[in-house]
Amino acid sequence: MTTPQTKKPAWLRVRYDQTQVKQVSQLLDQLHLNTVCAEANCPNIGECFGTGTAAFMILGPNCTRNCHFCDVPHKRPAPVDLTEPLHVAQAIQKLGLKHVCVTSTDRDDLPDLGADQFVRVIQAIRHLTPQTTIEVLTPDFQGKTPLVQRVLAAQPEVFNHNMETVRRLTPLVRDRRATYDHSLAVLRYAHQHAAPGTYVKTGIMLGLGETDEEVYATMDDLIAAGVDFLSIGQYVQPSPKHYQLREWVPMERFQTYYRVAMQKGFKFVASSPLVRSSYKASAELAAVGVTR
Repeated sequence: MTTPQTKKPAWLRVRYDQTQVKQVSQLLDQLHLNTVCAEANCPNIGECFGTGTAAFMILGPNCTRNCHFCDVPHKRPAPVDLTEPLHVAQAIQKLGLKHVCVTSTDRDDLPDLGADQFVRVIQAIRHLTPQTTIEVLTPDFQGKTPLVQRVLAAQPEVFNHNMETVRRLTPLVRDRRATYDHSLAVLRYAHQHAAPGTYVKTGIMLGLGETDEEVYATMDDLIAAGVDFLSIGQYVQPSPKHYQLREWVPMERFQTYYRVAMQKGFKFVASSPLVRSSYKASAELAAVGVTR
């Protein structure tokens, strides 16, 4: 495995329309909303904002966990904003979004760990823009399945929870409370208890030091758990204090992982350096025939 170069590869230097990005950002600021696009320094922010789309991050910009790969601040969170669901729905309506992703920080400080806010947001979106399809990207809720069930009962089209990496690297990359088996159990429960029409999704990053065999073993675990959609993207180290990047993974390997994953039985796979959990997420629903 090669040592990564300090200089970022050309595919991370993306040009985009600053005017459109500014307009979307201003709308979100007016409604006091956060996006994972900005908070996590996503390299796709230009393309997504430039086409009038966004992945909303609810429950505030501060996280109770301190994963070593993530650029979201690890600070004391603010109280839950009960106006947030309406504001998210209003932003979706004003932007004319046909598909939306809703994620959150981890809120281990709350009795419901944030599950009820997901439900309120889904309900608000259904009320204002019933034609919009919804993907939720949730925390692990500490593996508490009744909380997972609350979100599933609101019937999002996609229930997403990220594995992030392979089993061996999980303790090195993620917060100590986020275990490989907890995440796998959340996905398995979602598959077993989701309403018809809800698909289960997860994502992993490459370049953390994983081997091909470990990636394939993770795929096998996910297929056994009933996962439908898989996203595979390149880890980008946010700063020197974060988990050290081990490798810029070549496109050829992403393409190989795509072929193997599809052969293993996933219904949809997105595998490319710029892929993130919510990037072009509506394509997965189109692949299984869900359109609005």
